[in-house]
Amino acid sequence: MTKLLRVVLLIFMLTVNFATMPSAVQADNSCAGIVRSESCKYGLPAWEYDALLPQILAHSPKSLPRVEVDSAELRRYSLFQLPRRDVTFYDAPNGNPIETVNPGYAFTGVHEQRDGWVRVEGNRWLPADQLSGTRASSFSGVLLNGYPPFPLLWMARSVHAAEVPGGKMLRRLPVLAKHSLHYIFKTVRVGNWDWYLIGDGMWVEQRYVAVLKPVEPKHSGRWIAVDLYEQVAVALEGSTPVFATLISSGLRKTPTREGMFAVWAKLRSGSMSGFEGKPEQYNIPVVPYILYFDGSIGLHGTFWHNGFGYRHSRGCVNLSISDAKWLYNFADVGTPVYVWRSR
Repeated sequence: MTKLLRVVLLIFMLTVNFATMPSAVQADNSCAGIVRSESCKYGLPAWEYDALLPQILAHSPKSLPRVEVDSAELRRYSLFQLPRRDVTFYDAPNGNPIETVNPGYAFTGVHEQRDGWVRVEGNRWLPADQLSGTRASSFSGVLLNGYPPFPLLWMARSVHAAEVPGGKMLRRLPVLAKHSLHYIFKTVRVGNWDWYLIGDGMWVEQRYVAVLKPVEPKHSGRWIAVDLYEQVAVALEGSTPVFATLISSGLRKTPTREGMFAVWAKLRSGSMSGFEGKPEQYNIPVVPYILYFDGSIGLHGTFWHNGFGYRHSRGCVNLSISDAKWLYNFADVGTPVYVWRSR
């Protein structure tokens, strides 16, 4: 195959809708680990990399519109965490003890502050230094009108890029910031993991990212798909994605169930608690924008962590508050929710 024909074929592949693009290929052993030589560039044959480079330089997901973030609302939902040990509550500052409890993973609002003490739910007081402040995440997803021209990924954590698939993350290369957006221009399999080319001479391993994967249409109207493997939620109208974002689903011991469900209740705000008396006990008095779809399991806003892109919950689907609000306004009771794994 001539060099010209190879370039023509590659350009043709890049113009195909990304939903039909082929899966990862095994690394070309002749260029594995080679940053630059006469025949190789950044772990790929030079002819292939040279054909990809104009696409890399010309396309960026930074132009995709984002869900609006209401900073005042984030502040309203930034509660305080109680210690995960025995806590004694009092009837007044420096007053008489009322009770001593182990609250588990629990949060509270503060209704009054006085002389180094705070009044919390139940008209109880405790020393202010026993509370830890939280700050709701300002992360938000993207608005779409169909799948982007290239596969889209978010960084699930901040890492440095590597120059070749399977290579070391290099400090002299840019930091790929947590929750930043990037297009995938090439996927190469190295061992058990995919590596993605996301910029000029920049590769990242799949364990540090979450990828928007095409989902087979399940409904002709509005519906929601939750990819447990990639930790990505998508809102669709028929086969057209109109919104996508990162989520945090259930941990290994408390997994989110796969299957086809439907929103059976919407709550603008509610409380959630469970596992009383057990190490997994939790109590969250204010949870915003809840869409219940599988019994007590729902999609909802989350102020207590910013780990979207990795599993984190007791079974629910955690979203940033901004994204949960968008989905709350998108969905009605009866809206289908498809929970699946892309791998």
